[in-house]
Amino acid sequence: MLEKLGMKTVETTTPWYTGKVRFDGIPLNKLMDLVGAKGQSVRVLALNDYTTIIPMDDFYKFPVIMALKMNGQYMRVRDKGPLFIVYPYDSSAELQNQIYYSRSAGQVSKIIIE
Repeated sequence: MLEKLGMKTVETTTPWYTGKVRFDGIPLNKLMDLVGAKGQSVRVLALNDYTTIIPMDDFYKFPVIMALKMNGQYMRVRDKGPLFIVYPYDSSAELQNQIYYSRSAGQVSKIIIE
């Protein structure tokens, strides 16, 4: 169902995997527009109880995706799936720090608009 919204590819290195990885997923700016999100941020909850808050502006400033696939395969829970919020870290030195790494959430179970 999510794939019908239109997929985007992000190829980037990450702190969690070796080498460049290809992620395919839904652009979060598109998803926020589709649901009519009006908040300033989103709270992301993960299956492993991780929680992070992402400023809504990030979705419009950077091509952030909610990845369903990694290297062409659907993501499994043990690989941070089934949904993983990914920034294009290699596209900007600004994204290569703990602030943005901590905003990436794997095993996404819920997104709350705040």
